[in-house]
Amino acid sequence: MTRRVSVAHLTALETPPPDFIRMAADAGFHAAGLRLIGLSPEATAWPLMHDKAMMRATIAACRDTGLIVPDIEFIRLTPDLDIATLEPFAAAGAELGAKHIIAAPYDPDWDRLANQLARLNALAKRYGMTSVLEFFPWTTVPDLASAMDVIERTRDESIGVLVDSLHFDRSGAPWHALEQVPLSRLPFCHLADAEALTNRSTDAMIFVARENRLPPGEGAIDLARFLSTMPEDCPISVEVPNTALIAELGTAAWLKRVGAASHRLLAALPATMETHA
Repeated sequence: MTRRVSVAHLTALETPPPDFIRMAADAGFHAAGLRLIGLSPEATAWPLMHDKAMMRATIAACRDTGLIVPDIEFIRLTPDLDIATLEPFAAAGAELGAKHIIAAPYDPDWDRLANQLARLNALAKRYGMTSVLEFFPWTTVPDLASAMDVIERTRDESIGVLVDSLHFDRSGAPWHALEQVPLSRLPFCHLADAEALTNRSTDAMIFVARENRLPPGEGAIDLARFLSTMPEDCPISVEVPNTALIAELGTAAWLKRVGAASHRLLAALPATMETHA
């Protein structure tokens, strides 16, 4: 079964959405996720909800290329986040045709975090989307088991977990943790490779995650096993930022390299891979 292969905006975040979509299409991707809110007020993002001209250009790029925008990001779930302020963001997602909002955990109180996640998902559903919670080894929800704990506390069956192959690898979780996640909680996954982990410091892990990932199949992560635990038709979003290689190759060439590596990896997998029930 053919998987949809998307590319996450972090792979070339300095590229405006219309250009990113056109380059992604040229690189052989079927879809492209977009980052409308940054990690911080100073971080790069493209707030299409406040830029109608760029929103029109982005929609035109999707129409011209046939690419879709399956997900938008990036919501930091903090104790003081007012979910109501995200209404324009959610409306922009609906205008783009997105299906998922990516959220990240930045609250040590898991009950309060779950409440925020539930409220975000209620907003998302009003606009035809659902929320997914992504975990990171350096946050208050550092691994898959912790993320599932928070999600279960919401009592909302429509909320998913976003598993990134890099973060799963760095978290040190056993494979059976991934195999036990209900398929209904896995609407898509992030795919990335990296060199073998030698430095477990927070700074080192963040540097690799944001600036030094490798295209699928060019690093040390067992991506074949990772994909074998996913639903057979689970969409993939390739997220491979690499500051040095983008500077060396240029954005368009970098996206083509990442796209080619992704399709090469998928083509090398067995036609039918065992997936968990």
